[in-house]
Amino acid sequence: MGQIFALLCAVLWAVAVILLKRSGDTIRPFALNLFRVGVSSVLLVLTVLISGQGLFREATLTDLITLLIGGGLSIALADTMFHKCLNTVGAGITAIVDCLYSPLMILFAFLLLDERIGAWDFVGMGLVIAAVLVASTHPIPIGMTRKMLVQGVLWGAGAMTTLTGGVIIVKPVLTHHPILWVTTVRQLGALAIMVPIALVSPRRHEFFSVFKPHADWRFSLSGTVVGSYLALIFWLAGLKYTEAGVAAILNQTSTIYVLILATVFLKESFTKRKIAAAVMAVGGILVVTVL
Repeated sequence: MGQIFALLCAVLWAVAVILLKRSGDTIRPFALNLFRVGVSSVLLVLTVLISGQGLFREATLTDLITLLIGGGLSIALADTMFHKCLNTVGAGITAIVDCLYSPLMILFAFLLLDERIGAWDFVGMGLVIAAVLVASTHPIPIGMTRKMLVQGVLWGAGAMTTLTGGVIIVKPVLTHHPILWVTTVRQLGALAIMVPIALVSPRRHEFFSVFKPHADWRFSLSGTVVGSYLALIFWLAGLKYTEAGVAAILNQTSTIYVLILATVFLKESFTKRKIAAAVMAVGGILVVTVL
């Protein structure tokens, strides 16, 4: 069942990316991320309570501060940059840049947790980086400049860097707390950072107006539920019921699904360069996780 859960996670995330791209056509990145964090926080808190784990657990101040910083980096900052990348270069190229996640996890684990890194890990990282470089030299789509393309790729690379950094620093906390509880507290930590920023911003009315029901909710709300809640639940289930390496490989197939769905629903071009970049990126992930 774990492999099925991991595949479902990949499919659901791909669907969410398409929905969030449509949301980004009318909602700014920070506002959309604030909406995602707010809605998913409510859903995760309810899930923790229903599961019987309880929201309040004995935890050290260090653990709580770590989760707050981790949520700020990997959710508040990383996801806002992810939306900036998605809005700038589209779903297909964003999906390729997102493949930096696995090699960066290996790199940060080596730098911060003293985990071993082998020759094949460097090969896999090289393949993924090469794939991102191929994607960044993609022919310019209509309505986009070379500068926008490069900036979008850099936003995506920044998102993956802060995401993995935020995940790695909370990894030690997972040794003595349940994954679902840690995930929920990280989400609440991100919300605690984003709400004050929104309140002092001159655009606060714009940021908070996304919580008022409107027509765009058909994309933003559905994308949030599918991507920030359901995909997350299946990701956790995949990690629990199958080997982490297998789950990581199956999760990464979302790259292929995003490219296909972006072609069908967003009318993005499915070029040979995108195919080559996707093959290199997924190949790099396989090298990192299998060899």
